[in-house]
Amino acid sequence: MDSDYRHLARQIKAWGQELGFQSVGIADTDLNHAEQQFKAWLAKQYHGEMNYMSRHGHKRTQPAALVPGTLSVISLRMEYLPESPQDMQAVLENPARGYISRYALGRDYHKVIRKRLQRLAKKIESVAGNFGYRVFCDSAPVLEKPLANKAGLGWIGKHTNLIAYKNGSWFFLGEIYTDLPLPPDPPVETSHCGSCRACLDICPTKAIVAPYQLDARRCISYLTIELKGAIPVPFRKAIGNRIYGCDDCQMVCPWNRHAQLTVEADFLPRNGLDRPTLIELFQWDEATFLAKTEGSAIRRLGHERWLRNIAVALGNAPASASVIQALKQRLNHPSCLVQEHVQWALSQHISPSR
Repeated sequence: MDSDYRHLARQIKAWGQELGFQSVGIADTDLNHAEQQFKAWLAKQYHGEMNYMSRHGHKRTQPAALVPGTLSVISLRMEYLPESPQDMQAVLENPARGYISRYALGRDYHKVIRKRLQRLAKKIESVAGNFGYRVFCDSAPVLEKPLANKAGLGWIGKHTNLIAYKNGSWFFLGEIYTDLPLPPDPPVETSHCGSCRACLDICPTKAIVAPYQLDARRCISYLTIELKGAIPVPFRKAIGNRIYGCDDCQMVCPWNRHAQLTVEADFLPRNGLDRPTLIELFQWDEATFLAKTEGSAIRRLGHERWLRNIAVALGNAPASASVIQALKQRLNHPSCLVQEHVQWALSQHISPSR
């Protein structure tokens, strides 16, 4: 029987790669060490307003509590990098343009990955018969990175992202929880970050408070995506022209010199969002926003917070008549949240005496 499951595990890895996943590994369900680290992170309130991180009891750290009967976790990664670091840097260095985290430029990865995982599960079912399973991609209380680490896909770097040896960190993770007793792969027990602290030094808001520790409340990805209310004033200048997420810690990571561009058409930029002008984006009404972000992870942000983020970026842009005019056109927006950020942005360009 053990030999049958070893053979099935090899088949699963081959099928996963046929479906476009660059790596496939298998983990057991023992996350005791990760559970203690996760609890310590929550105790420090580093999760901010992400209350969902503290809900669900043990379901996040004990897979069988989330999906009863789970014995093994199939962990997979799929690369999404759509362009070179030089092209990304060029957008960041142009304050007239808005920078969107590269994972969000294409089709919503949740849907793309889950669909592939379902296809893999059906393939397994065709050989193994009916079995219990559930697929995930950043869609439920799952400790994706510790599971991927246990499955041998990489180590968790100082920026808290998973890094694959010779492949970097520009990838999505997905999981299949299953009641099949598959043989686990050896975990990656050693960090290969060494003495490097590039990610800590580059972080605009100093959100990586220590190696392997992220205070999400300071992270630009949290501030521009997860945070529902006003962006704290002390962080607004540091946000620069980042209007949805931040990739700085990945762009500077030496391991990402080895990263490959994605072969998935679904992850390529759509609607010119890889190098958009801030003024153009700020002029989108809600209908345009919904149309331009259809099928994208960006749509979850909503038009109000979209304008909030762009207002901050316009406040950080060089002063010009066109920037000031664009901001003034939103001064009477029905949202108090938008109004407050527009007023702040204008204050960066117009002195009180003028």
